[in-house]
Amino acid sequence: MTRPAPSAAPPPLYRAGDRTWLIDSQQPQRRAIAEGRITCHALSHGHYIGTVIDGDLLPGLSSIGYWDAVGEQDWGLEPHRNEGIEFVYLETGGMTFTVDGRRHRLRAGDLTITRPWQLHRLGDPHIGPGRLHWLIVDVGVRRPHTAWRWPAWVSLIREDLDELTDRLRQNERPVWRGTPQIQHDFGEIAEALRKNRGRSHISRIVVHVNHLLLNILEALRAQGGRRDPALTTEERTIALFLEDLRKNPAGLAQAWTLRSMAERCGVGVTTFAKYCRRLTNTSAMRLLARLRCEWAARRLVAEPSRSVTDIAFGCGFSSSQYFASQFRRRFGCSPTDYRSRGGRREPRGPASPGTSSRE
Repeated sequence: MTRPAPSAAPPPLYRAGDRTWLIDSQQPQRRAIAEGRITCHALSHGHYIGTVIDGDLLPGLSSIGYWDAVGEQDWGLEPHRNEGIEFVYLETGGMTFTVDGRRHRLRAGDLTITRPWQLHRLGDPHIGPGRLHWLIVDVGVRRPHTAWRWPAWVSLIREDLDELTDRLRQNERPVWRGTPQIQHDFGEIAEALRKNRGRSHISRIVVHVNHLLLNILEALRAQGGRRDPALTTEERTIALFLEDLRKNPAGLAQAWTLRSMAERCGVGVTTFAKYCRRLTNTSAMRLLARLRCEWAARRLVAEPSRSVTDIAFGCGFSSSQYFASQFRRRFGCSPTDYRSRGGRREPRGPASPGTSSRE
C-alpha cells in the first residue's frame, strides 16, 4: 500500500564531511504545489515529497516523480545533498543547476547525475518554467570509496550493473545529454505515477526504472567521458572531508580528534593520518589548528565586541592559552594585536639559517 506523505515532518539529518546537512526537505515545492503553481506526482520513502511507499515495497527507492511548472516561478531548491544517486531529466524549459559550486545552464533534454556527497541546487535563485523528472536510488553509500549496493529489484545483469556503477563512480561530470529513450522511460514512469492503480503501478515503475537505468548506461557509453579510479579511493574521501573543513568553517567548532575525523571518513586512524599528510604536507591536528586560527582571525575583525576567549572557544579551541600560542605561530602576533591592527599581520623577518617552514 501507499499513503500520502506527511506535509510537516522535518527532514532527517545527513552527516557529510564536517557538517550536518538537512536532506532536501522540498519545502519550496510543497508550497508551490499547495498554491497550485506546479503539478507534481511522486512516490517516496521517508520525508520526500509525494505518496509514501510502504517499507516492504521498493526498498532503496528514495524518491521518483516529476513536476510541471508553467510560467515564471518564485522559488528554488536550497543547496542540499541526497542519500542516494540522483538522476534528473529536464524534458522542457530551462533552469540553472549548481553542483559543487559550479553553475550550469540546463536546457531541454539535459540529464544531470549527482552522487550523495555532491552539494547541489536547482534555481538561481528561482527555477524556470519546465517539466522536470527525477529518480533517487539509495545505493548504500555516503563516501566515494565505499562499495555500492543496488537494491535487489534492480535487475540489470551483473556485467551491465557493474559497468554502470563504475561509470557513475569514476566520472563526476554532472550534466549529460539525454536521449529519446531516456525521455520515453521518464514519460512512462510519469504516466504510471499519474494513474496510480494500486500495487500494479509499482510493477510498471520497476520495469520502467530498470529500462531507464539501462538506457542511462547506453547514453554514458555513447557520450564517453574519461573514467578516473582515483575518484573512488580512500584518499578521495579524505580530500573531500578536508575541503569541506576549509569551505565550511562552522564545523571546525566540533571537538575533533584524529580518531573522530578518521571515523567520519570511514577509514582507520593510520590511513587518515597518512593521506592527510600526503594531501596537505602537515599533520591532521596541525592542519585543524591552522584552519581554526584562520577562522578566528576573520571573527576577530568581523566581531570587534566579542571577547577573544569567546571566539577561541567558538572556533573549537578548548584552551585560550593554546589558542594564543597557535595564533601567534600562524600570524606572528597575539590575537589582541591582530585585532587592533584590523587584521594586518606584523611583518616577519627572514627565517633563521637551518629553520624550516614545513609543519
